[in-house]
Amino acid sequence: MEAEAVAQEQTFAPDFAAFASARPGGPGWLGALRRRAFARFTELGFPTTKTEAWRFTSVRPIVETSWTLTGRAPHTRPVRSEGVSLSDLRQVIARDPEKIERYLGQIAGFEKNAFTALNTAFFEDGVLIEIAKGAVVTEPIEIAFEATGAAVPEVSYPRILVVAGESSQATVVESWTGRGSRPYFSNAVTEIVVGDNAILRHVKVQREDLAAFHVQSIAARVGRSSRFTSDNVALGAALARTDIDVLLAEEGAECELNGLFLGSGNQHLDNHTVIDHAKPHGVSRELYKGIMDGKARGVFHGLVLVRQGAQKTDAIQTNKNLLLSKEALVNSTPALTILADDVKCKHGSTTGQLDAAALFYLRSRGIGEAEARALLTWAFASDVVKRIQVPSVRAALEAALGSRLPSPPEAS
Repeated sequence: MEAEAVAQEQTFAPDFAAFASARPGGPGWLGALRRRAFARFTELGFPTTKTEAWRFTSVRPIVETSWTLTGRAPHTRPVRSEGVSLSDLRQVIARDPEKIERYLGQIAGFEKNAFTALNTAFFEDGVLIEIAKGAVVTEPIEIAFEATGAAVPEVSYPRILVVAGESSQATVVESWTGRGSRPYFSNAVTEIVVGDNAILRHVKVQREDLAAFHVQSIAARVGRSSRFTSDNVALGAALARTDIDVLLAEEGAECELNGLFLGSGNQHLDNHTVIDHAKPHGVSRELYKGIMDGKARGVFHGLVLVRQGAQKTDAIQTNKNLLLSKEALVNSTPALTILADDVKCKHGSTTGQLDAAALFYLRSRGIGEAEARALLTWAFASDVVKRIQVPSVRAALEAALGSRLPSPPEAS
């Protein structure tokens, strides 16, 4: 373990002792969970580039910063649809902790992830979203996390728990924004339970300040004949890492993972996904796209695991990356692990610059080079953007992309 990682872990020990002693009235099971999580963090240590899952991403800037613990409470927009409940997680823990005991810390495991372990040890602020059995929630459930400037570098550990009841339908939107002259660090965890025959869409748009660090684990457990969709967009932060783990836990479960990461300057954007087909007749589709400019670095690692006995699995994984400068780089490692023999699985990855033939075609039609490049870049990104089925989110994202990408002629 690197020396600075050891030093930083030691600074967390008194923080955790003070944090735990200030909350003596909490439920015993939660206190035990926090202690196990912190013990596991001290065993794991912060990951280094010698850690396989982090070999392309150094967390040295996080480790070397002295952080002050703060809260980052979510802002939620009232939902007028029936059958959905939004509760402050801190209040749920104080008044009705048994409601979340069977889920909290059970979906997003911390045995292999030091950042998830830290969140589990320290989280306070967050939200519980409950979608009733059979409820069809017609408007998106929106949760916004906004960081403001602080006098010292601050770290927060937001937590979200989503429980979608049997045969329910809903969309949950997480947005992450911030501003400030000093670095701040968001270490978040979202746990999602999708009941049998339910349909749930989860949208994450990360637009943190370029001085920020953002690490999040999103874990979903999908029930029988249910469908889970994830739209993951990363535009901000100096260093951002999102881990998405989907367990297709019952027969006939389906998932769709869509991702877009856009970096420039010296940004580093890392995306790790795992789709675990545990039962037969599962279906998964994954499309991730990266656009890197300047000296930006992108990472995509996607694993599709088909367990023994998960026959009739149908899985397709695709990663495509576009490099707009000679110094930009994307490390792409799609992977399949198949332990069943009656499956249809494939994956593919491409990384390169704009298609020369397509550029030539547009130029031959009288379109200037700058306009032709803009058209092709927008077309590359729009394939993911148009999949987001929340009009307000899609419009805001298109506007954000408009400020980062060269505008095509019709958008000028």
